[in-house]
Order: sequence, then C-alpha cells, then structure tokens
Amino acid sequence: MADALPSEFDVIVIGTGLPESIIAAACSRSGRRVLHVDSRSYYGGNWASFSFSGLLSWLKEHQENSDIENDSSLWQDQILENEEAIALSRKDKTIQHVEVFCYASQDLHEDVEEAGALQKNHALVTSANSTEAADSAFLPMEDESLSTMNCEMLTEQTPSSDPENVLEVNGAEVTGEKENHCDDKTCVPSTSAEDVSENVPIAEDTTEQLKKDRITYSQIIKEGRRFNIDLVSKLLYSRGLLIDLLIKSNVSRYAEFKNITRILAFREGRVEQVPCSRADVFNSKQLTMVEKRMLMKFLTFCMEYEKYPDEYKGYEDITFYEYLKTQKLTPNLQYIVLHSIAMTSETASSTIDGLKATRNFLHCLGRYGNTPFLFPLYGQGELPQCFCRMCAVFGGIYCLRHSVQCLVVDKESRKCKAIIDQFGQRIISEHFLVEDSYFSENMCSRVQYRQISRAVLITDRSVLKTDSDQQISILTVPAEEPGTFAVRVIELCSSTMTCMKGTYLVHLTCTSSKTAREDLEPVVQKLFIPYTEMEIENEQVEKPRILWALYFNMRDSSDISRSCYKDLPSNVYVCSGPDCGLGNDNAVKQAETLFQEICPSEDFCPPPPNPEDIVLDGDGLQPEASESSTIPEANSETFNESTNLGNLEESSE
Repeated sequence: MADALPSEFDVIVIGTGLPESIIAAACSRSGRRVLHVDSRSYYGGNWASFSFSGLLSWLKEHQENSDIENDSSLWQDQILENEEAIALSRKDKTIQHVEVFCYASQDLHEDVEEAGALQKNHALVTSANSTEAADSAFLPMEDESLSTMNCEMLTEQTPSSDPENVLEVNGAEVTGEKENHCDDKTCVPSTSAEDVSENVPIAEDTTEQLKKDRITYSQIIKEGRRFNIDLVSKLLYSRGLLIDLLIKSNVSRYAEFKNITRILAFREGRVEQVPCSRADVFNSKQLTMVEKRMLMKFLTFCMEYEKYPDEYKGYEDITFYEYLKTQKLTPNLQYIVLHSIAMTSETASSTIDGLKATRNFLHCLGRYGNTPFLFPLYGQGELPQCFCRMCAVFGGIYCLRHSVQCLVVDKESRKCKAIIDQFGQRIISEHFLVEDSYFSENMCSRVQYRQISRAVLITDRSVLKTDSDQQISILTVPAEEPGTFAVRVIELCSSTMTCMKGTYLVHLTCTSSKTAREDLEPVVQKLFIPYTEMEIENEQVEKPRILWALYFNMRDSSDISRSCYKDLPSNVYVCSGPDCGLGNDNAVKQAETLFQEICPSEDFCPPPPNPEDIVLDGDGLQPEASESSTIPEANSETFNESTNLGNLEESSE
C-alpha cells in the first residue's frame, strides 16, 4: 500500500517524465533503492499519450487543477526546529491557452457510448472564431485558458497508460492486446467508416453515399481507444542518443517502432516529397540532372565537413541560410537543404550548426529505413513507461496519484533530508530529483521560461495523397513574418496505433511567440480546411479536412541553470519538461549528467545480465535471473510493419 512505504531510500524521484524515468531506471540498475512518485494518475507527465476520451479527461483535470490549494497544516507540525520546509506546488501551470474545436458532424440520433462527448454546434463550423460560436460550444476566447469548462468527461487512459498494466505487459503482448482494444472488463469493437459502409446498400446518389461514409464525432468517441495522442511531438533519430540508450540498456525490448516513410516540403502553396537517399535523389523528377549532381556533391562535403575547414571557416559568423547562398546550389536546392534536411530556418542556425544538423541527418539515413527517423508504436508516451518498467524490474517502487507535500531541509547543512507525502509520512533519502512543474512560484520566481505552441488535429486524409494511405510524414513550414518561427508538422497514420482507421493524427509544433492558436492557425489554414456538411458534397476538395482540433501552449523548462531556482538544496536536482526540439537528445543528456552527479564513475544504464551467465551463489541476483527469463523478446518485423531495435541493430552492423 502507498501509505505504508519504507521510510528510507537512496533516491527519490518526483515526476515520471522521460528524463526522470531514465534516471530512475539508471539508479535502480546500479543498485540504488529508488522511490518514484507522481501526483498524476498516469505515467509520463507532459510526455504522456492519451486515448481520445483520456485526453478530454486530461483537459478537465487542468481546468479543475486551477482550484487546488496546498494545505500546509498537514505537514507543518512535522518540521523540527533545525529544519525548514520547501512546499511543493499542487497546481500544474505548464499548460495554458487551451482551445478545442470540433468540426466533425454529430448525428443527434446516434448514441454516444462514452461520456464526455462535446455536442456538435453547427455555428462553430461556419464561424469558428466568433464569440457566439465559442460561447455555445464551450470554446474560450483568447483570454481564457480552458475550453472544456462545462463538459462532463469520462476518465479513461490508453491501455499503455494504465498504472496497473504498464509494468506487466511486454512488447509482444502489448501489440496483440492493443490491436484488439480489449481489457479484462471491456472490449471496444471497431466501428470505422469502412465497417459501417459494408452494411449500407450502395446508394445511387453519390452525395448520399459520401454522407454515409463520413466520420462523425460520435464515431471518434466510440473508437477513442484507437487514438494515442501525444502531448509532445517528437521523433527519434536512428543514431540518436535515445536509440543508442534503448539498445544498450535492452529497454528496446519493451517497445516497437515505425520508420518515418517520407519527408515533405511546403513551397509556393504546395506540399511535395523531398528525396532523402542517393537513390531518391537520382530518381527524383523534381530535380534536374545538374541539380542532382550539385546536391550530391554538397551532401558529400557535409558528411566530412570538418576535414575541409577552408570551405566554411570564413562563414562561421553568418547564418546557415546565408552560407548556402555562397555555395553552388540553386534556390530550389537551398530550400530543400535548409528546411527539409537541416530542418532549420533562415535565422535560427549558424553555419556550423547547419552543417552539424545536415551531417546528423545524413549519418542517420539507412540504419532502419529510408529516412533518419523512427516513431514508437502507440506514441511517445510509451518511452517513459519503458524505462519505468526497467526501474521496477531492478527493485524500484512506484506510486501514482501520490503527491509530495514538501521537501524537508536541514538548516545547518542546507541539504534536503526527507520528503513528507500526502499521508504525512516522512521518507528519508540522500538524493532528490524533482520535475520542474512541482516547484512553487516562489522558488521559480527568477526563472525565465520559454513556451511551446502545440496543435493536435484529427483529419480525414493525408496532406500529400499517394497510392498508400499508410504514410508517416514530417514537414517543416518556414516562418513568413519576422518574430515568428518555423512550424514542424508530423502526420501519423493508423498503422502507428495512434488514430482510428480512415483518419490521420497531425501534430504541429513551434516555439511560441503568441498563443498556440495564433502561432499555428495560419499554417493550419494553408494545409487543411474545416470539415463542413456543405463540403461533403464536393468530391474535389484538395486539402484534408479537419475533424477535430486542439491548441495549447506548453512550458519549455529546458536548459535552465539550477542557480535560477531560489534556495535550491545541493542534493535536489531539477528535471526539465519537454523542449521544442525534434529529437530526445536533451532528455538523455540531462539524465546522464544528473546520474553521474548521484553515482559518479558508474556505468549509465548498462545492459542487464544474461540469465545464463549468472551464478546463483546468493539471494541478490536471483530476482534478476527470474525476471529476465520471464520477459520474452518482442518479435521483430519488416520495416513496413514495425522495428525491433535489438534485432535490427545486429543486422545493421
């Protein structure tokens, strides 16, 4: 039971985001006694993934969160004369300016099986920005923070986020269970548009058939468990630090991955595919033969640019965009290299940074597929859970819905000595790792946070239609106005297990300059159109239609010096939330740095011992042997299906 925890640990970790989960796994693997707690009811913090109704519940939690007050009377009497307390915040202020829009049609005669269904408001479709539409559909204006004010919602998380199941199901079993969307009590059958249409006679009128095949909001609610919606949108570089860590620690056996199938560019109002590999370049019809040779020559130089310092030494003080103009590249090639290979903007990167980004892109090509990127099946929220499972395997103790009231600090040594939890229990430890969002406003008063603008869209088709409807794409839309930032668009298909069949899940991300909607809506309008009843009759609609949209701002607490936190004890370490970057290198670097402070000179997440090599001459190794032997390897599949890192690593070498 959570209210009967041991009274002493070596490391206490507060928060279950990716950096905290990696550190907890590393400390547990090195033999430390680890307590990992989170006041939330799910793993991952701002790195989590939710089913559709689970996401609605998350929105409601943030609305209710604004009313939470910290009752200090529960723990003040436990603070001794030579101690002082640092109260932790119970309000999560990392998410702001949340706005929800529902464009999918709602059949009022159709039963909605799950609670929390937002009723369709047709005024919203034609005037989504009007005050009247916003009020009637519970949508906020720009000065409000939540759009789900009066909507009752059902609390449901994805199967992978269930705290009771996350540490019990291996990668192979996860695939089977989640595809069926069944648990011990509930089985949600598929009711996709294709299944519905099978029982409907072929209509003579094409318009009537299109109306019958449309995806309604009720259908999205019914198939909500097929969605795994990430709060943070990232990809994994195939030779990045996180992939290397997953393979080294053997945590990769708890997850499977899909290769990103294509990289897109947005030029002159059109979306087009960018050639990645050498074969793609020479097969491309977008480039002339001269351009192909120019591009291959420049990319060959970028792979080993450090060997040719004379080629870039005089350009170190200018942007990568200006440097590309000095090379023998056409404007078309400059655009492709800048936005689709280096994935930067005209003003964001120096020459050296651009060359490094280009080299990293090329270095990652071909390891697991035709692009440098991988995406975890069932969403980014799987990754923290994978490391949490490793921590539990080696003895870590987990408590969700378990809040920490305060840190207890010794006045003389200025070191933290214990925590006091929600039950008033005092738990002693040597080291404390705390996710940034748990600190109070007073402690963070000197911190200057950046913000990330996020949008999540459910659409009816891809931004670039091809013969295959199972494409996973990344697209960078350049900034058009000074003071704004390029927008990264990641489009996921149903084979990633993140959305229902017949839909796409689209994530948009950029550094904030305004609210998320103000930052991202111009790009949304370029690529998509709202789904309306009138457009159902028009078969020639070129752009994908938006069925549902969510905008919000997320705090970026990365790269903040610990000196910015007021009166932070020396043995309390701060873990940041997600950053705005595409990869996860920042989280891994942070975790390794903090681990080395706690466990100097120890190996960071070494591979688990082979059960066959363990000599059972004591009780200490017995659990490792039995646990390792009961967790089978996940089956590796082809690149078109899913990727098991361990097996493919051997073949790639």
